[in-house]
Amino acid sequence: MKRLFLSMLLVVLALTAYAMWNTVAQLNQQVTTRFEGRRWALPARMYARPLELYAGKKLRPQQLKQELELLQYSPTQDLGKPGEYQVSGNRFTIHSRGFPFPDGRQSATVIGLSFTDDRISSLIDQQSGQPLTLFRLEPLHIAAIYPGDNEDRLLIRLEQTPDLLIRTLLLVEDKTFYKHFGIRPLAILRALLANLKAGKTVQGGSTLTQQLVKNFFLTSEQSLKRKLNEAMMALLLEYHYEKNEILEAYLNEIYLGQDGKRAIHGFAMASRFYFQRNIDELSPDQIALLVGLAKGASFYNPRKHPQRARTRRNQILNTMAKTELLSTEDAARLREKPLGVSKRIPSGITRYPAFVELVRRQLRRDYQNEDLQSEGLSIFTTLNPVLQQQAEQSLQQVLTDIERERKMTAQSLQGALVLCSADQGEVLALVGDRFPRRAGFNRALNMRRPLGSVIKPAIYLNALSRPDTYNLLNILSDDPLSVPLAGGAWQPQNYDKTFHGSVPLMQALVHSYNVATVRLGMELGLENVITTLHDLGIPEQIPAFPSLLLGAVEFPPIDVLQMYQTIAAGGYQTPLRAILAVTDRQNQLLQRYPLTIEQAADPAAVFCLSTALQEVTRTGTGHSLQQLLPAGLTIAGKTGTTDELRDSWFAGFSNSHVAVAWVGRDDNSPTGLTGATGALRIWADIMAGISTDPLDLQPPANIDFYFSNLQEGKLFADQCRQGELIPFIRGGLLPPVITCAGSRPSESTQPRNTTPENSLEQTLEEGIQKFLRIFR
Repeated sequence: MKRLFLSMLLVVLALTAYAMWNTVAQLNQQVTTRFEGRRWALPARMYARPLELYAGKKLRPQQLKQELELLQYSPTQDLGKPGEYQVSGNRFTIHSRGFPFPDGRQSATVIGLSFTDDRISSLIDQQSGQPLTLFRLEPLHIAAIYPGDNEDRLLIRLEQTPDLLIRTLLLVEDKTFYKHFGIRPLAILRALLANLKAGKTVQGGSTLTQQLVKNFFLTSEQSLKRKLNEAMMALLLEYHYEKNEILEAYLNEIYLGQDGKRAIHGFAMASRFYFQRNIDELSPDQIALLVGLAKGASFYNPRKHPQRARTRRNQILNTMAKTELLSTEDAARLREKPLGVSKRIPSGITRYPAFVELVRRQLRRDYQNEDLQSEGLSIFTTLNPVLQQQAEQSLQQVLTDIERERKMTAQSLQGALVLCSADQGEVLALVGDRFPRRAGFNRALNMRRPLGSVIKPAIYLNALSRPDTYNLLNILSDDPLSVPLAGGAWQPQNYDKTFHGSVPLMQALVHSYNVATVRLGMELGLENVITTLHDLGIPEQIPAFPSLLLGAVEFPPIDVLQMYQTIAAGGYQTPLRAILAVTDRQNQLLQRYPLTIEQAADPAAVFCLSTALQEVTRTGTGHSLQQLLPAGLTIAGKTGTTDELRDSWFAGFSNSHVAVAWVGRDDNSPTGLTGATGALRIWADIMAGISTDPLDLQPPANIDFYFSNLQEGKLFADQCRQGELIPFIRGGLLPPVITCAGSRPSESTQPRNTTPENSLEQTLEEGIQKFLRIFR
């Protein structure tokens, strides 16, 4: 019997040893596999465009201040650290933050710049006193694409972490970190006795290594087995890896807060979350607060429990003073400071949902969703946050004003506004809702509404591209028209319900005569008009119905923006883009999204069209812009109104910006607004509020100008020198010539070339300047 008992005991011991060995082996594999692989799934982060500063740049001091406020820079009298600035008269001194741009890291630098007449007149490096050719402020973080576990963190290297934070953390959480081997048996015993005596958990005995193991590998389950695994894994972690590597992992892993579903991990992310500052900008009291959260981020949450958080912070400040990390005087002063936690919680939900949707739409062409959620990509976008803010304000304010003036139900109107650069097609601002923070239906991208007359430039461009047959003074008939259809006849009407007889082509566009436009479109051929729409950048299939000539075809505002950007760029299509570059978590460039340009229309025909669209804003359906825009801001554009006044559109451009505005109702009920009384007002408000250059149309070499009688559609003889100078494509059809008194002369007239004699040099200079703007 005794021998049997001993045999069974040996078997049990052997099985126990085997099980323990297998458990240790499994834990060892778990530790090494996870710790040596990719430790964290990192969210992709989106950034706005960086503000570029250089001498000569058109920029108002208030715009620079607005940009600094968005970036959470603090005004101060004494620049001590990055993220601060001071203003003295027309001079700014800025201590910038370092940032890893796609073309290399830019270090934190103190710069000085002065303004003269709303332009930067000088830009210098304060330390060296040398002028700077170009300097970029770091871009605003606008959104993130989070992993499935919704953990948000910013990885930081140990050498990038403030020394005071590391020393304070070790002082409070693990004084003997660099001496123990992963666990402290005596500390565990003391904690066990204290907890048994108190009948609850009042003291912990975990090392930083054990805390890391608990957060990184294990669940929060309270059991003896989990505690044993925690101790064993801590020993294994210390066996395999250096202390500094373990400490660095802890700094990035520790849980320090919650924002809805988003979990805040690591001190770098917590610094942004609580103070909206980089970790190297923290003051000693802010460091003490963050270190205090390691004991219990929920219990000491400074936004929910400010008194608890303050007590905990002050305890740590006292401890720092006792160990001479701080002087007694500094500690006393810091204990009196408020917590300093930002009032606005930097939510993981983007402030720019409409624009972010456009970015994600373009990202899907090149990246899998799992890569966006885990690889820590940095996505550099074209968003201009100052212009975006202005666009949001313009849409909200003008809609509110219209509702009040017309005694409409408050918030019954909706709108959309999109803005891009004229020469590069970079989407700078995009508003898809009058409540722009609402991540609902994005009208700028997904709404499909009839265009009305904003489609007409495509029809007139098709005609002007045939200079042997058409020019700006061609006579069109605006008499009654009946278009045969399968179900009967269509008889288009003008907005004013009258017919205007024979009108020059330019006047038909300027005053948006429907009947003349339909007659012209039918002469050109519907398929040819559709081809022009596609050439201008409209990607959708378009049915060849005559009513499309009056905009009875539905497109989203973003497509209309592409169409007008091509016109603004002189007939050269640049696909709209919202992304500039993408880098990986090591800041290695993965992809650039370069500027691509393709000629979509004859530049001479586009110049003639743009001349007519400029006249629209002077004497035509958009003439109210003359009272709404600053003096000297010349622009071109077109109004659009749909049946029963359901949709109000305006699309147009200055020399540097293209914008499209829409106003309507989601239930498609009438608004009582034309393009001029609704969308045009929003368009004017955004253009009046930003720095934009007046339209300066440069005629191509094959454009000639003739003194013309706009009302009759004829040219004046040379000696008259009266009427308007109208452009014509050289070698094309010219209108009849009349004398000053109006009779037909025997001689022909000669062109008045308004292009300077040094047009070749000027053209080359403008080409160089445009190239530099594009690739700056």
